[in-house]
Amino acid sequence: MKKTILLTGATDGIGQETAKLLVAEGHTVLLHGRSEEKLVKTKDILSRISGAGIIEAYRADLSKLAEVDALASAVAKNHSKIDVVINNAGVFSTPTPVTEEGYDIRFIVNTIAPYLLTTRLLPQLPTGSRVINLSSAAQSPVNFDAFAGKTRLSDNDAYAQSKLGITMWSFQLANELGNNGPSIMAVNPASMLGSNMVKEAYGVEGKGLDIGADILVRAALSDEFTNASGRYFDNDKGEFSNPHPDALSSDKNKKLVMAIVDVARALNVEISEIS
Repeated sequence: MKKTILLTGATDGIGQETAKLLVAEGHTVLLHGRSEEKLVKTKDILSRISGAGIIEAYRADLSKLAEVDALASAVAKNHSKIDVVINNAGVFSTPTPVTEEGYDIRFIVNTIAPYLLTTRLLPQLPTGSRVINLSSAAQSPVNFDAFAGKTRLSDNDAYAQSKLGITMWSFQLANELGNNGPSIMAVNPASMLGSNMVKEAYGVEGKGLDIGADILVRAALSDEFTNASGRYFDNDKGEFSNPHPDALSSDKNKKLVMAIVDVARALNVEISEIS
């Protein structure tokens, strides 16, 4: 059965490789990217793949929550049902790691934006649909002062904390929704894959992007992930595993979601806890 799949960060790296695989299977793929030029180029590349189904492009800068909100509205306007959301977009290092409002861009893009996008799209995500959140082997306890923009972090610390953050809210939202919504899981696609992010951050070519793309397609479509809600898949190990212990604490996960709500409201975007 063909699916409708929203994929963020689809214009390069693991995102584009994942999109190629999904398009080749004839699924309707909703591409998100920050650059209009890259979106046009990616859509053209994908449209040339044999068997390509419907391909749509949506531009939004995920470091701006108002644009995340607009992205969700645009997708919802065009689609009453979405089968899969893959929150792939992420930031590690950037010349401007702090937003105009004073927040670390890693927390905004890697943790808060996907929460806002997912919760806005819950009416389009019925039972049986899936949300795949890109985690990482790099996970560190969240510094809530840094999350609130009160102190600064190194690139490595901000990235690792933001990836634990998305893992924590994955567990929390899955627990809150239970059987009344999509299956929500966190996936480490594998360490040191050859994305532009890895090349720029570490100066190495990295492993094949197909490793990450394959596991994202499996998580999106295969039966082995049917009961994966509220779980973490570590592709370095090739199996479901435990994330950082903080993500196993309901109290800490709730605190993280409350922090997300606080930042969003400070940026004049209304966002609520589900429970």
